[in-house]
Amino acid sequence: MMNWNWVLLLAGGLMILIEVLLGGFAGFDLVLIGSAFVLGGIVGMAIGNPWAGFITASLLCVAYISLGRRWVRDRVRTHKVATNVDALVGQQGRVTLRIAEHEAGQVKVKDETWRALPAPGTSGPFEAGSVVTVAGVEGVTLQVRAIQ
Repeated sequence: MMNWNWVLLLAGGLMILIEVLLGGFAGFDLVLIGSAFVLGGIVGMAIGNPWAGFITASLLCVAYISLGRRWVRDRVRTHKVATNVDALVGQQGRVTLRIAEHEAGQVKVKDETWRALPAPGTSGPFEAGSVVTVAGVEGVTLQVRAIQ
């Protein structure tokens, strides 16, 4: 006669191993469901009843899928963070040197001074002291427009 508690243990261990070997391709779902199978197998062995193991594994899987999966996915998912010049887009800065269409000027964004030109489709010029918004970056030159 087959001991179903061992089947739960081995199936759960196999799920965990697959997830670890493949680098979390399933978002750690196999690790957590495999862990539910392992715990179900342990409970079934401790009680001596395979139905207790199946019920425990089933309840843990349903609880994870209905309650915990979204929480785990939010923690595992990488969130894009703007860095370097990409973080400048949308920031406001103060013009330190007059900016005109064919005359690059300077704008201070946070604590850095950048070369700046008006963004395409933007009417200029922007005089020193005016506040502008960074609309884009081309190389090391900011493209700015008036605050709207």
